Amino acid sequence: MPKTPHQGAARPPSTARARKGAQAAAEPCEAVVLDLESLPGHLIRRLQQVAVALFAEEMERAGADLTPVQFAALATVRDHPGIDQASLAGVIGYDRATIGGVVERLEGKGLIRRIPAPGDRRLRQLFLKEEGACLLAALSSPVLRVQDRIMAPLSPEERATLKALLAKLVDATNELSRTPTRPAVVREESRG
Repeated sequence: MPKTPHQGAARPPSTARARKGAQAAAEPCEAVVLDLESLPGHLIRRLQQVAVALFAEEMERAGADLTPVQFAALATVRDHPGIDQASLAGVIGYDRATIGGVVERLEGKGLIRRIPAPGDRRLRQLFLKEEGACLLAALSSPVLRVQDRIMAPLSPEERATLKALLAKLVDATNELSRTPTRPAVVREESRG
């Protein structure tokens, strides 16, 4: 009989609780009461929602059809001409399986181009087109406004402290992410 992925491995707590069913319902639960608003993970998730909403608002105001991930991809391609899709995903901390859709949308908008990499025709190098460079230049003020709006309730000292602490947390926990960031890898450049 073939083994299932969970045979011989510890079951996730939710599966174990579901299996106990009636027994678990009959026993009183001694749950720790958590204040949701004091949980860093919850607060970070909420702040991410605010950041994405403000980004979308500023992009709409600027007349740009761009998501935060697309902006990060464009800026990375600008900073690392000739980067391939997998390396791009690593630099921005995005899933390698879905970065292709981001690249396709940017290419479809006429902002980047993909060309076969010299020495490995399976790889596609990414280059910023003039339209992409102009868009990035035009969006620098709106993107900075997003950052200012996110940080508006904080004093200059609090802003500096928060940025330093966020950078420290992201750096220290990078490997815990499903999509850890990696340094840029740019193979032998071809003409972009």
